[in-house]
Amino acid sequence: MRYNIAVSGAAVTKSCCGNIILVSKEIGKEIARAGCMLVSGATTGVPYYAAVGCKEAGGLNIGFSPAESENEHIKRYRLPLDAFDIMVYTGADYPGRDIIMTKSADAVIIVCGRMGTLHEFTTAVEIKKPIGILEGSGGIADKIRQLTKGTYKGARKIIYDRDPRSLVERLIFEVKKGKAKNGKLLN
Repeated sequence: MRYNIAVSGAAVTKSCCGNIILVSKEIGKEIARAGCMLVSGATTGVPYYAAVGCKEAGGLNIGFSPAESENEHIKRYRLPLDAFDIMVYTGADYPGRDIIMTKSADAVIIVCGRMGTLHEFTTAVEIKKPIGILEGSGGIADKIRQLTKGTYKGARKIIYDRDPRSLVERLIFEVKKGKAKNGKLLN
């Protein structure tokens, strides 16, 4: 796998577009088709369906759990395991997990989302990760363009797109460009 692409989005999808399951799976499939590894917060909703889509396309998933163990992941947090190939039990609860997950990725894709997604977005901005926003997916993803108008520090590049395939392609291009600029291009 060439790059780790984080998918951040709503665990509860009530604020998302009507076809959020399909859209989330398509993001995951496109990440796998691009030869990248999907990284997520190992939760329900958008991250889960993206992981399912990635697996369906033959890709690999890394989940970053807020729990400190598999038992806590299942019993306390009531989160799924089946879609994840590798699980990292952070023991850092949700806010700490968000930071660890976001820092582990080469880029972040925002699909729908609520406050946790906004936290992952702002973390990505602060640590200058390339960010892709799937507009039209609902939730916080449809508000980020307005939130970032004007002067702000952070991200090298925020890419807005309504098409999962195009968004993933454009984001990977930014990652490659950044790695080449830093002399870290992977062959």
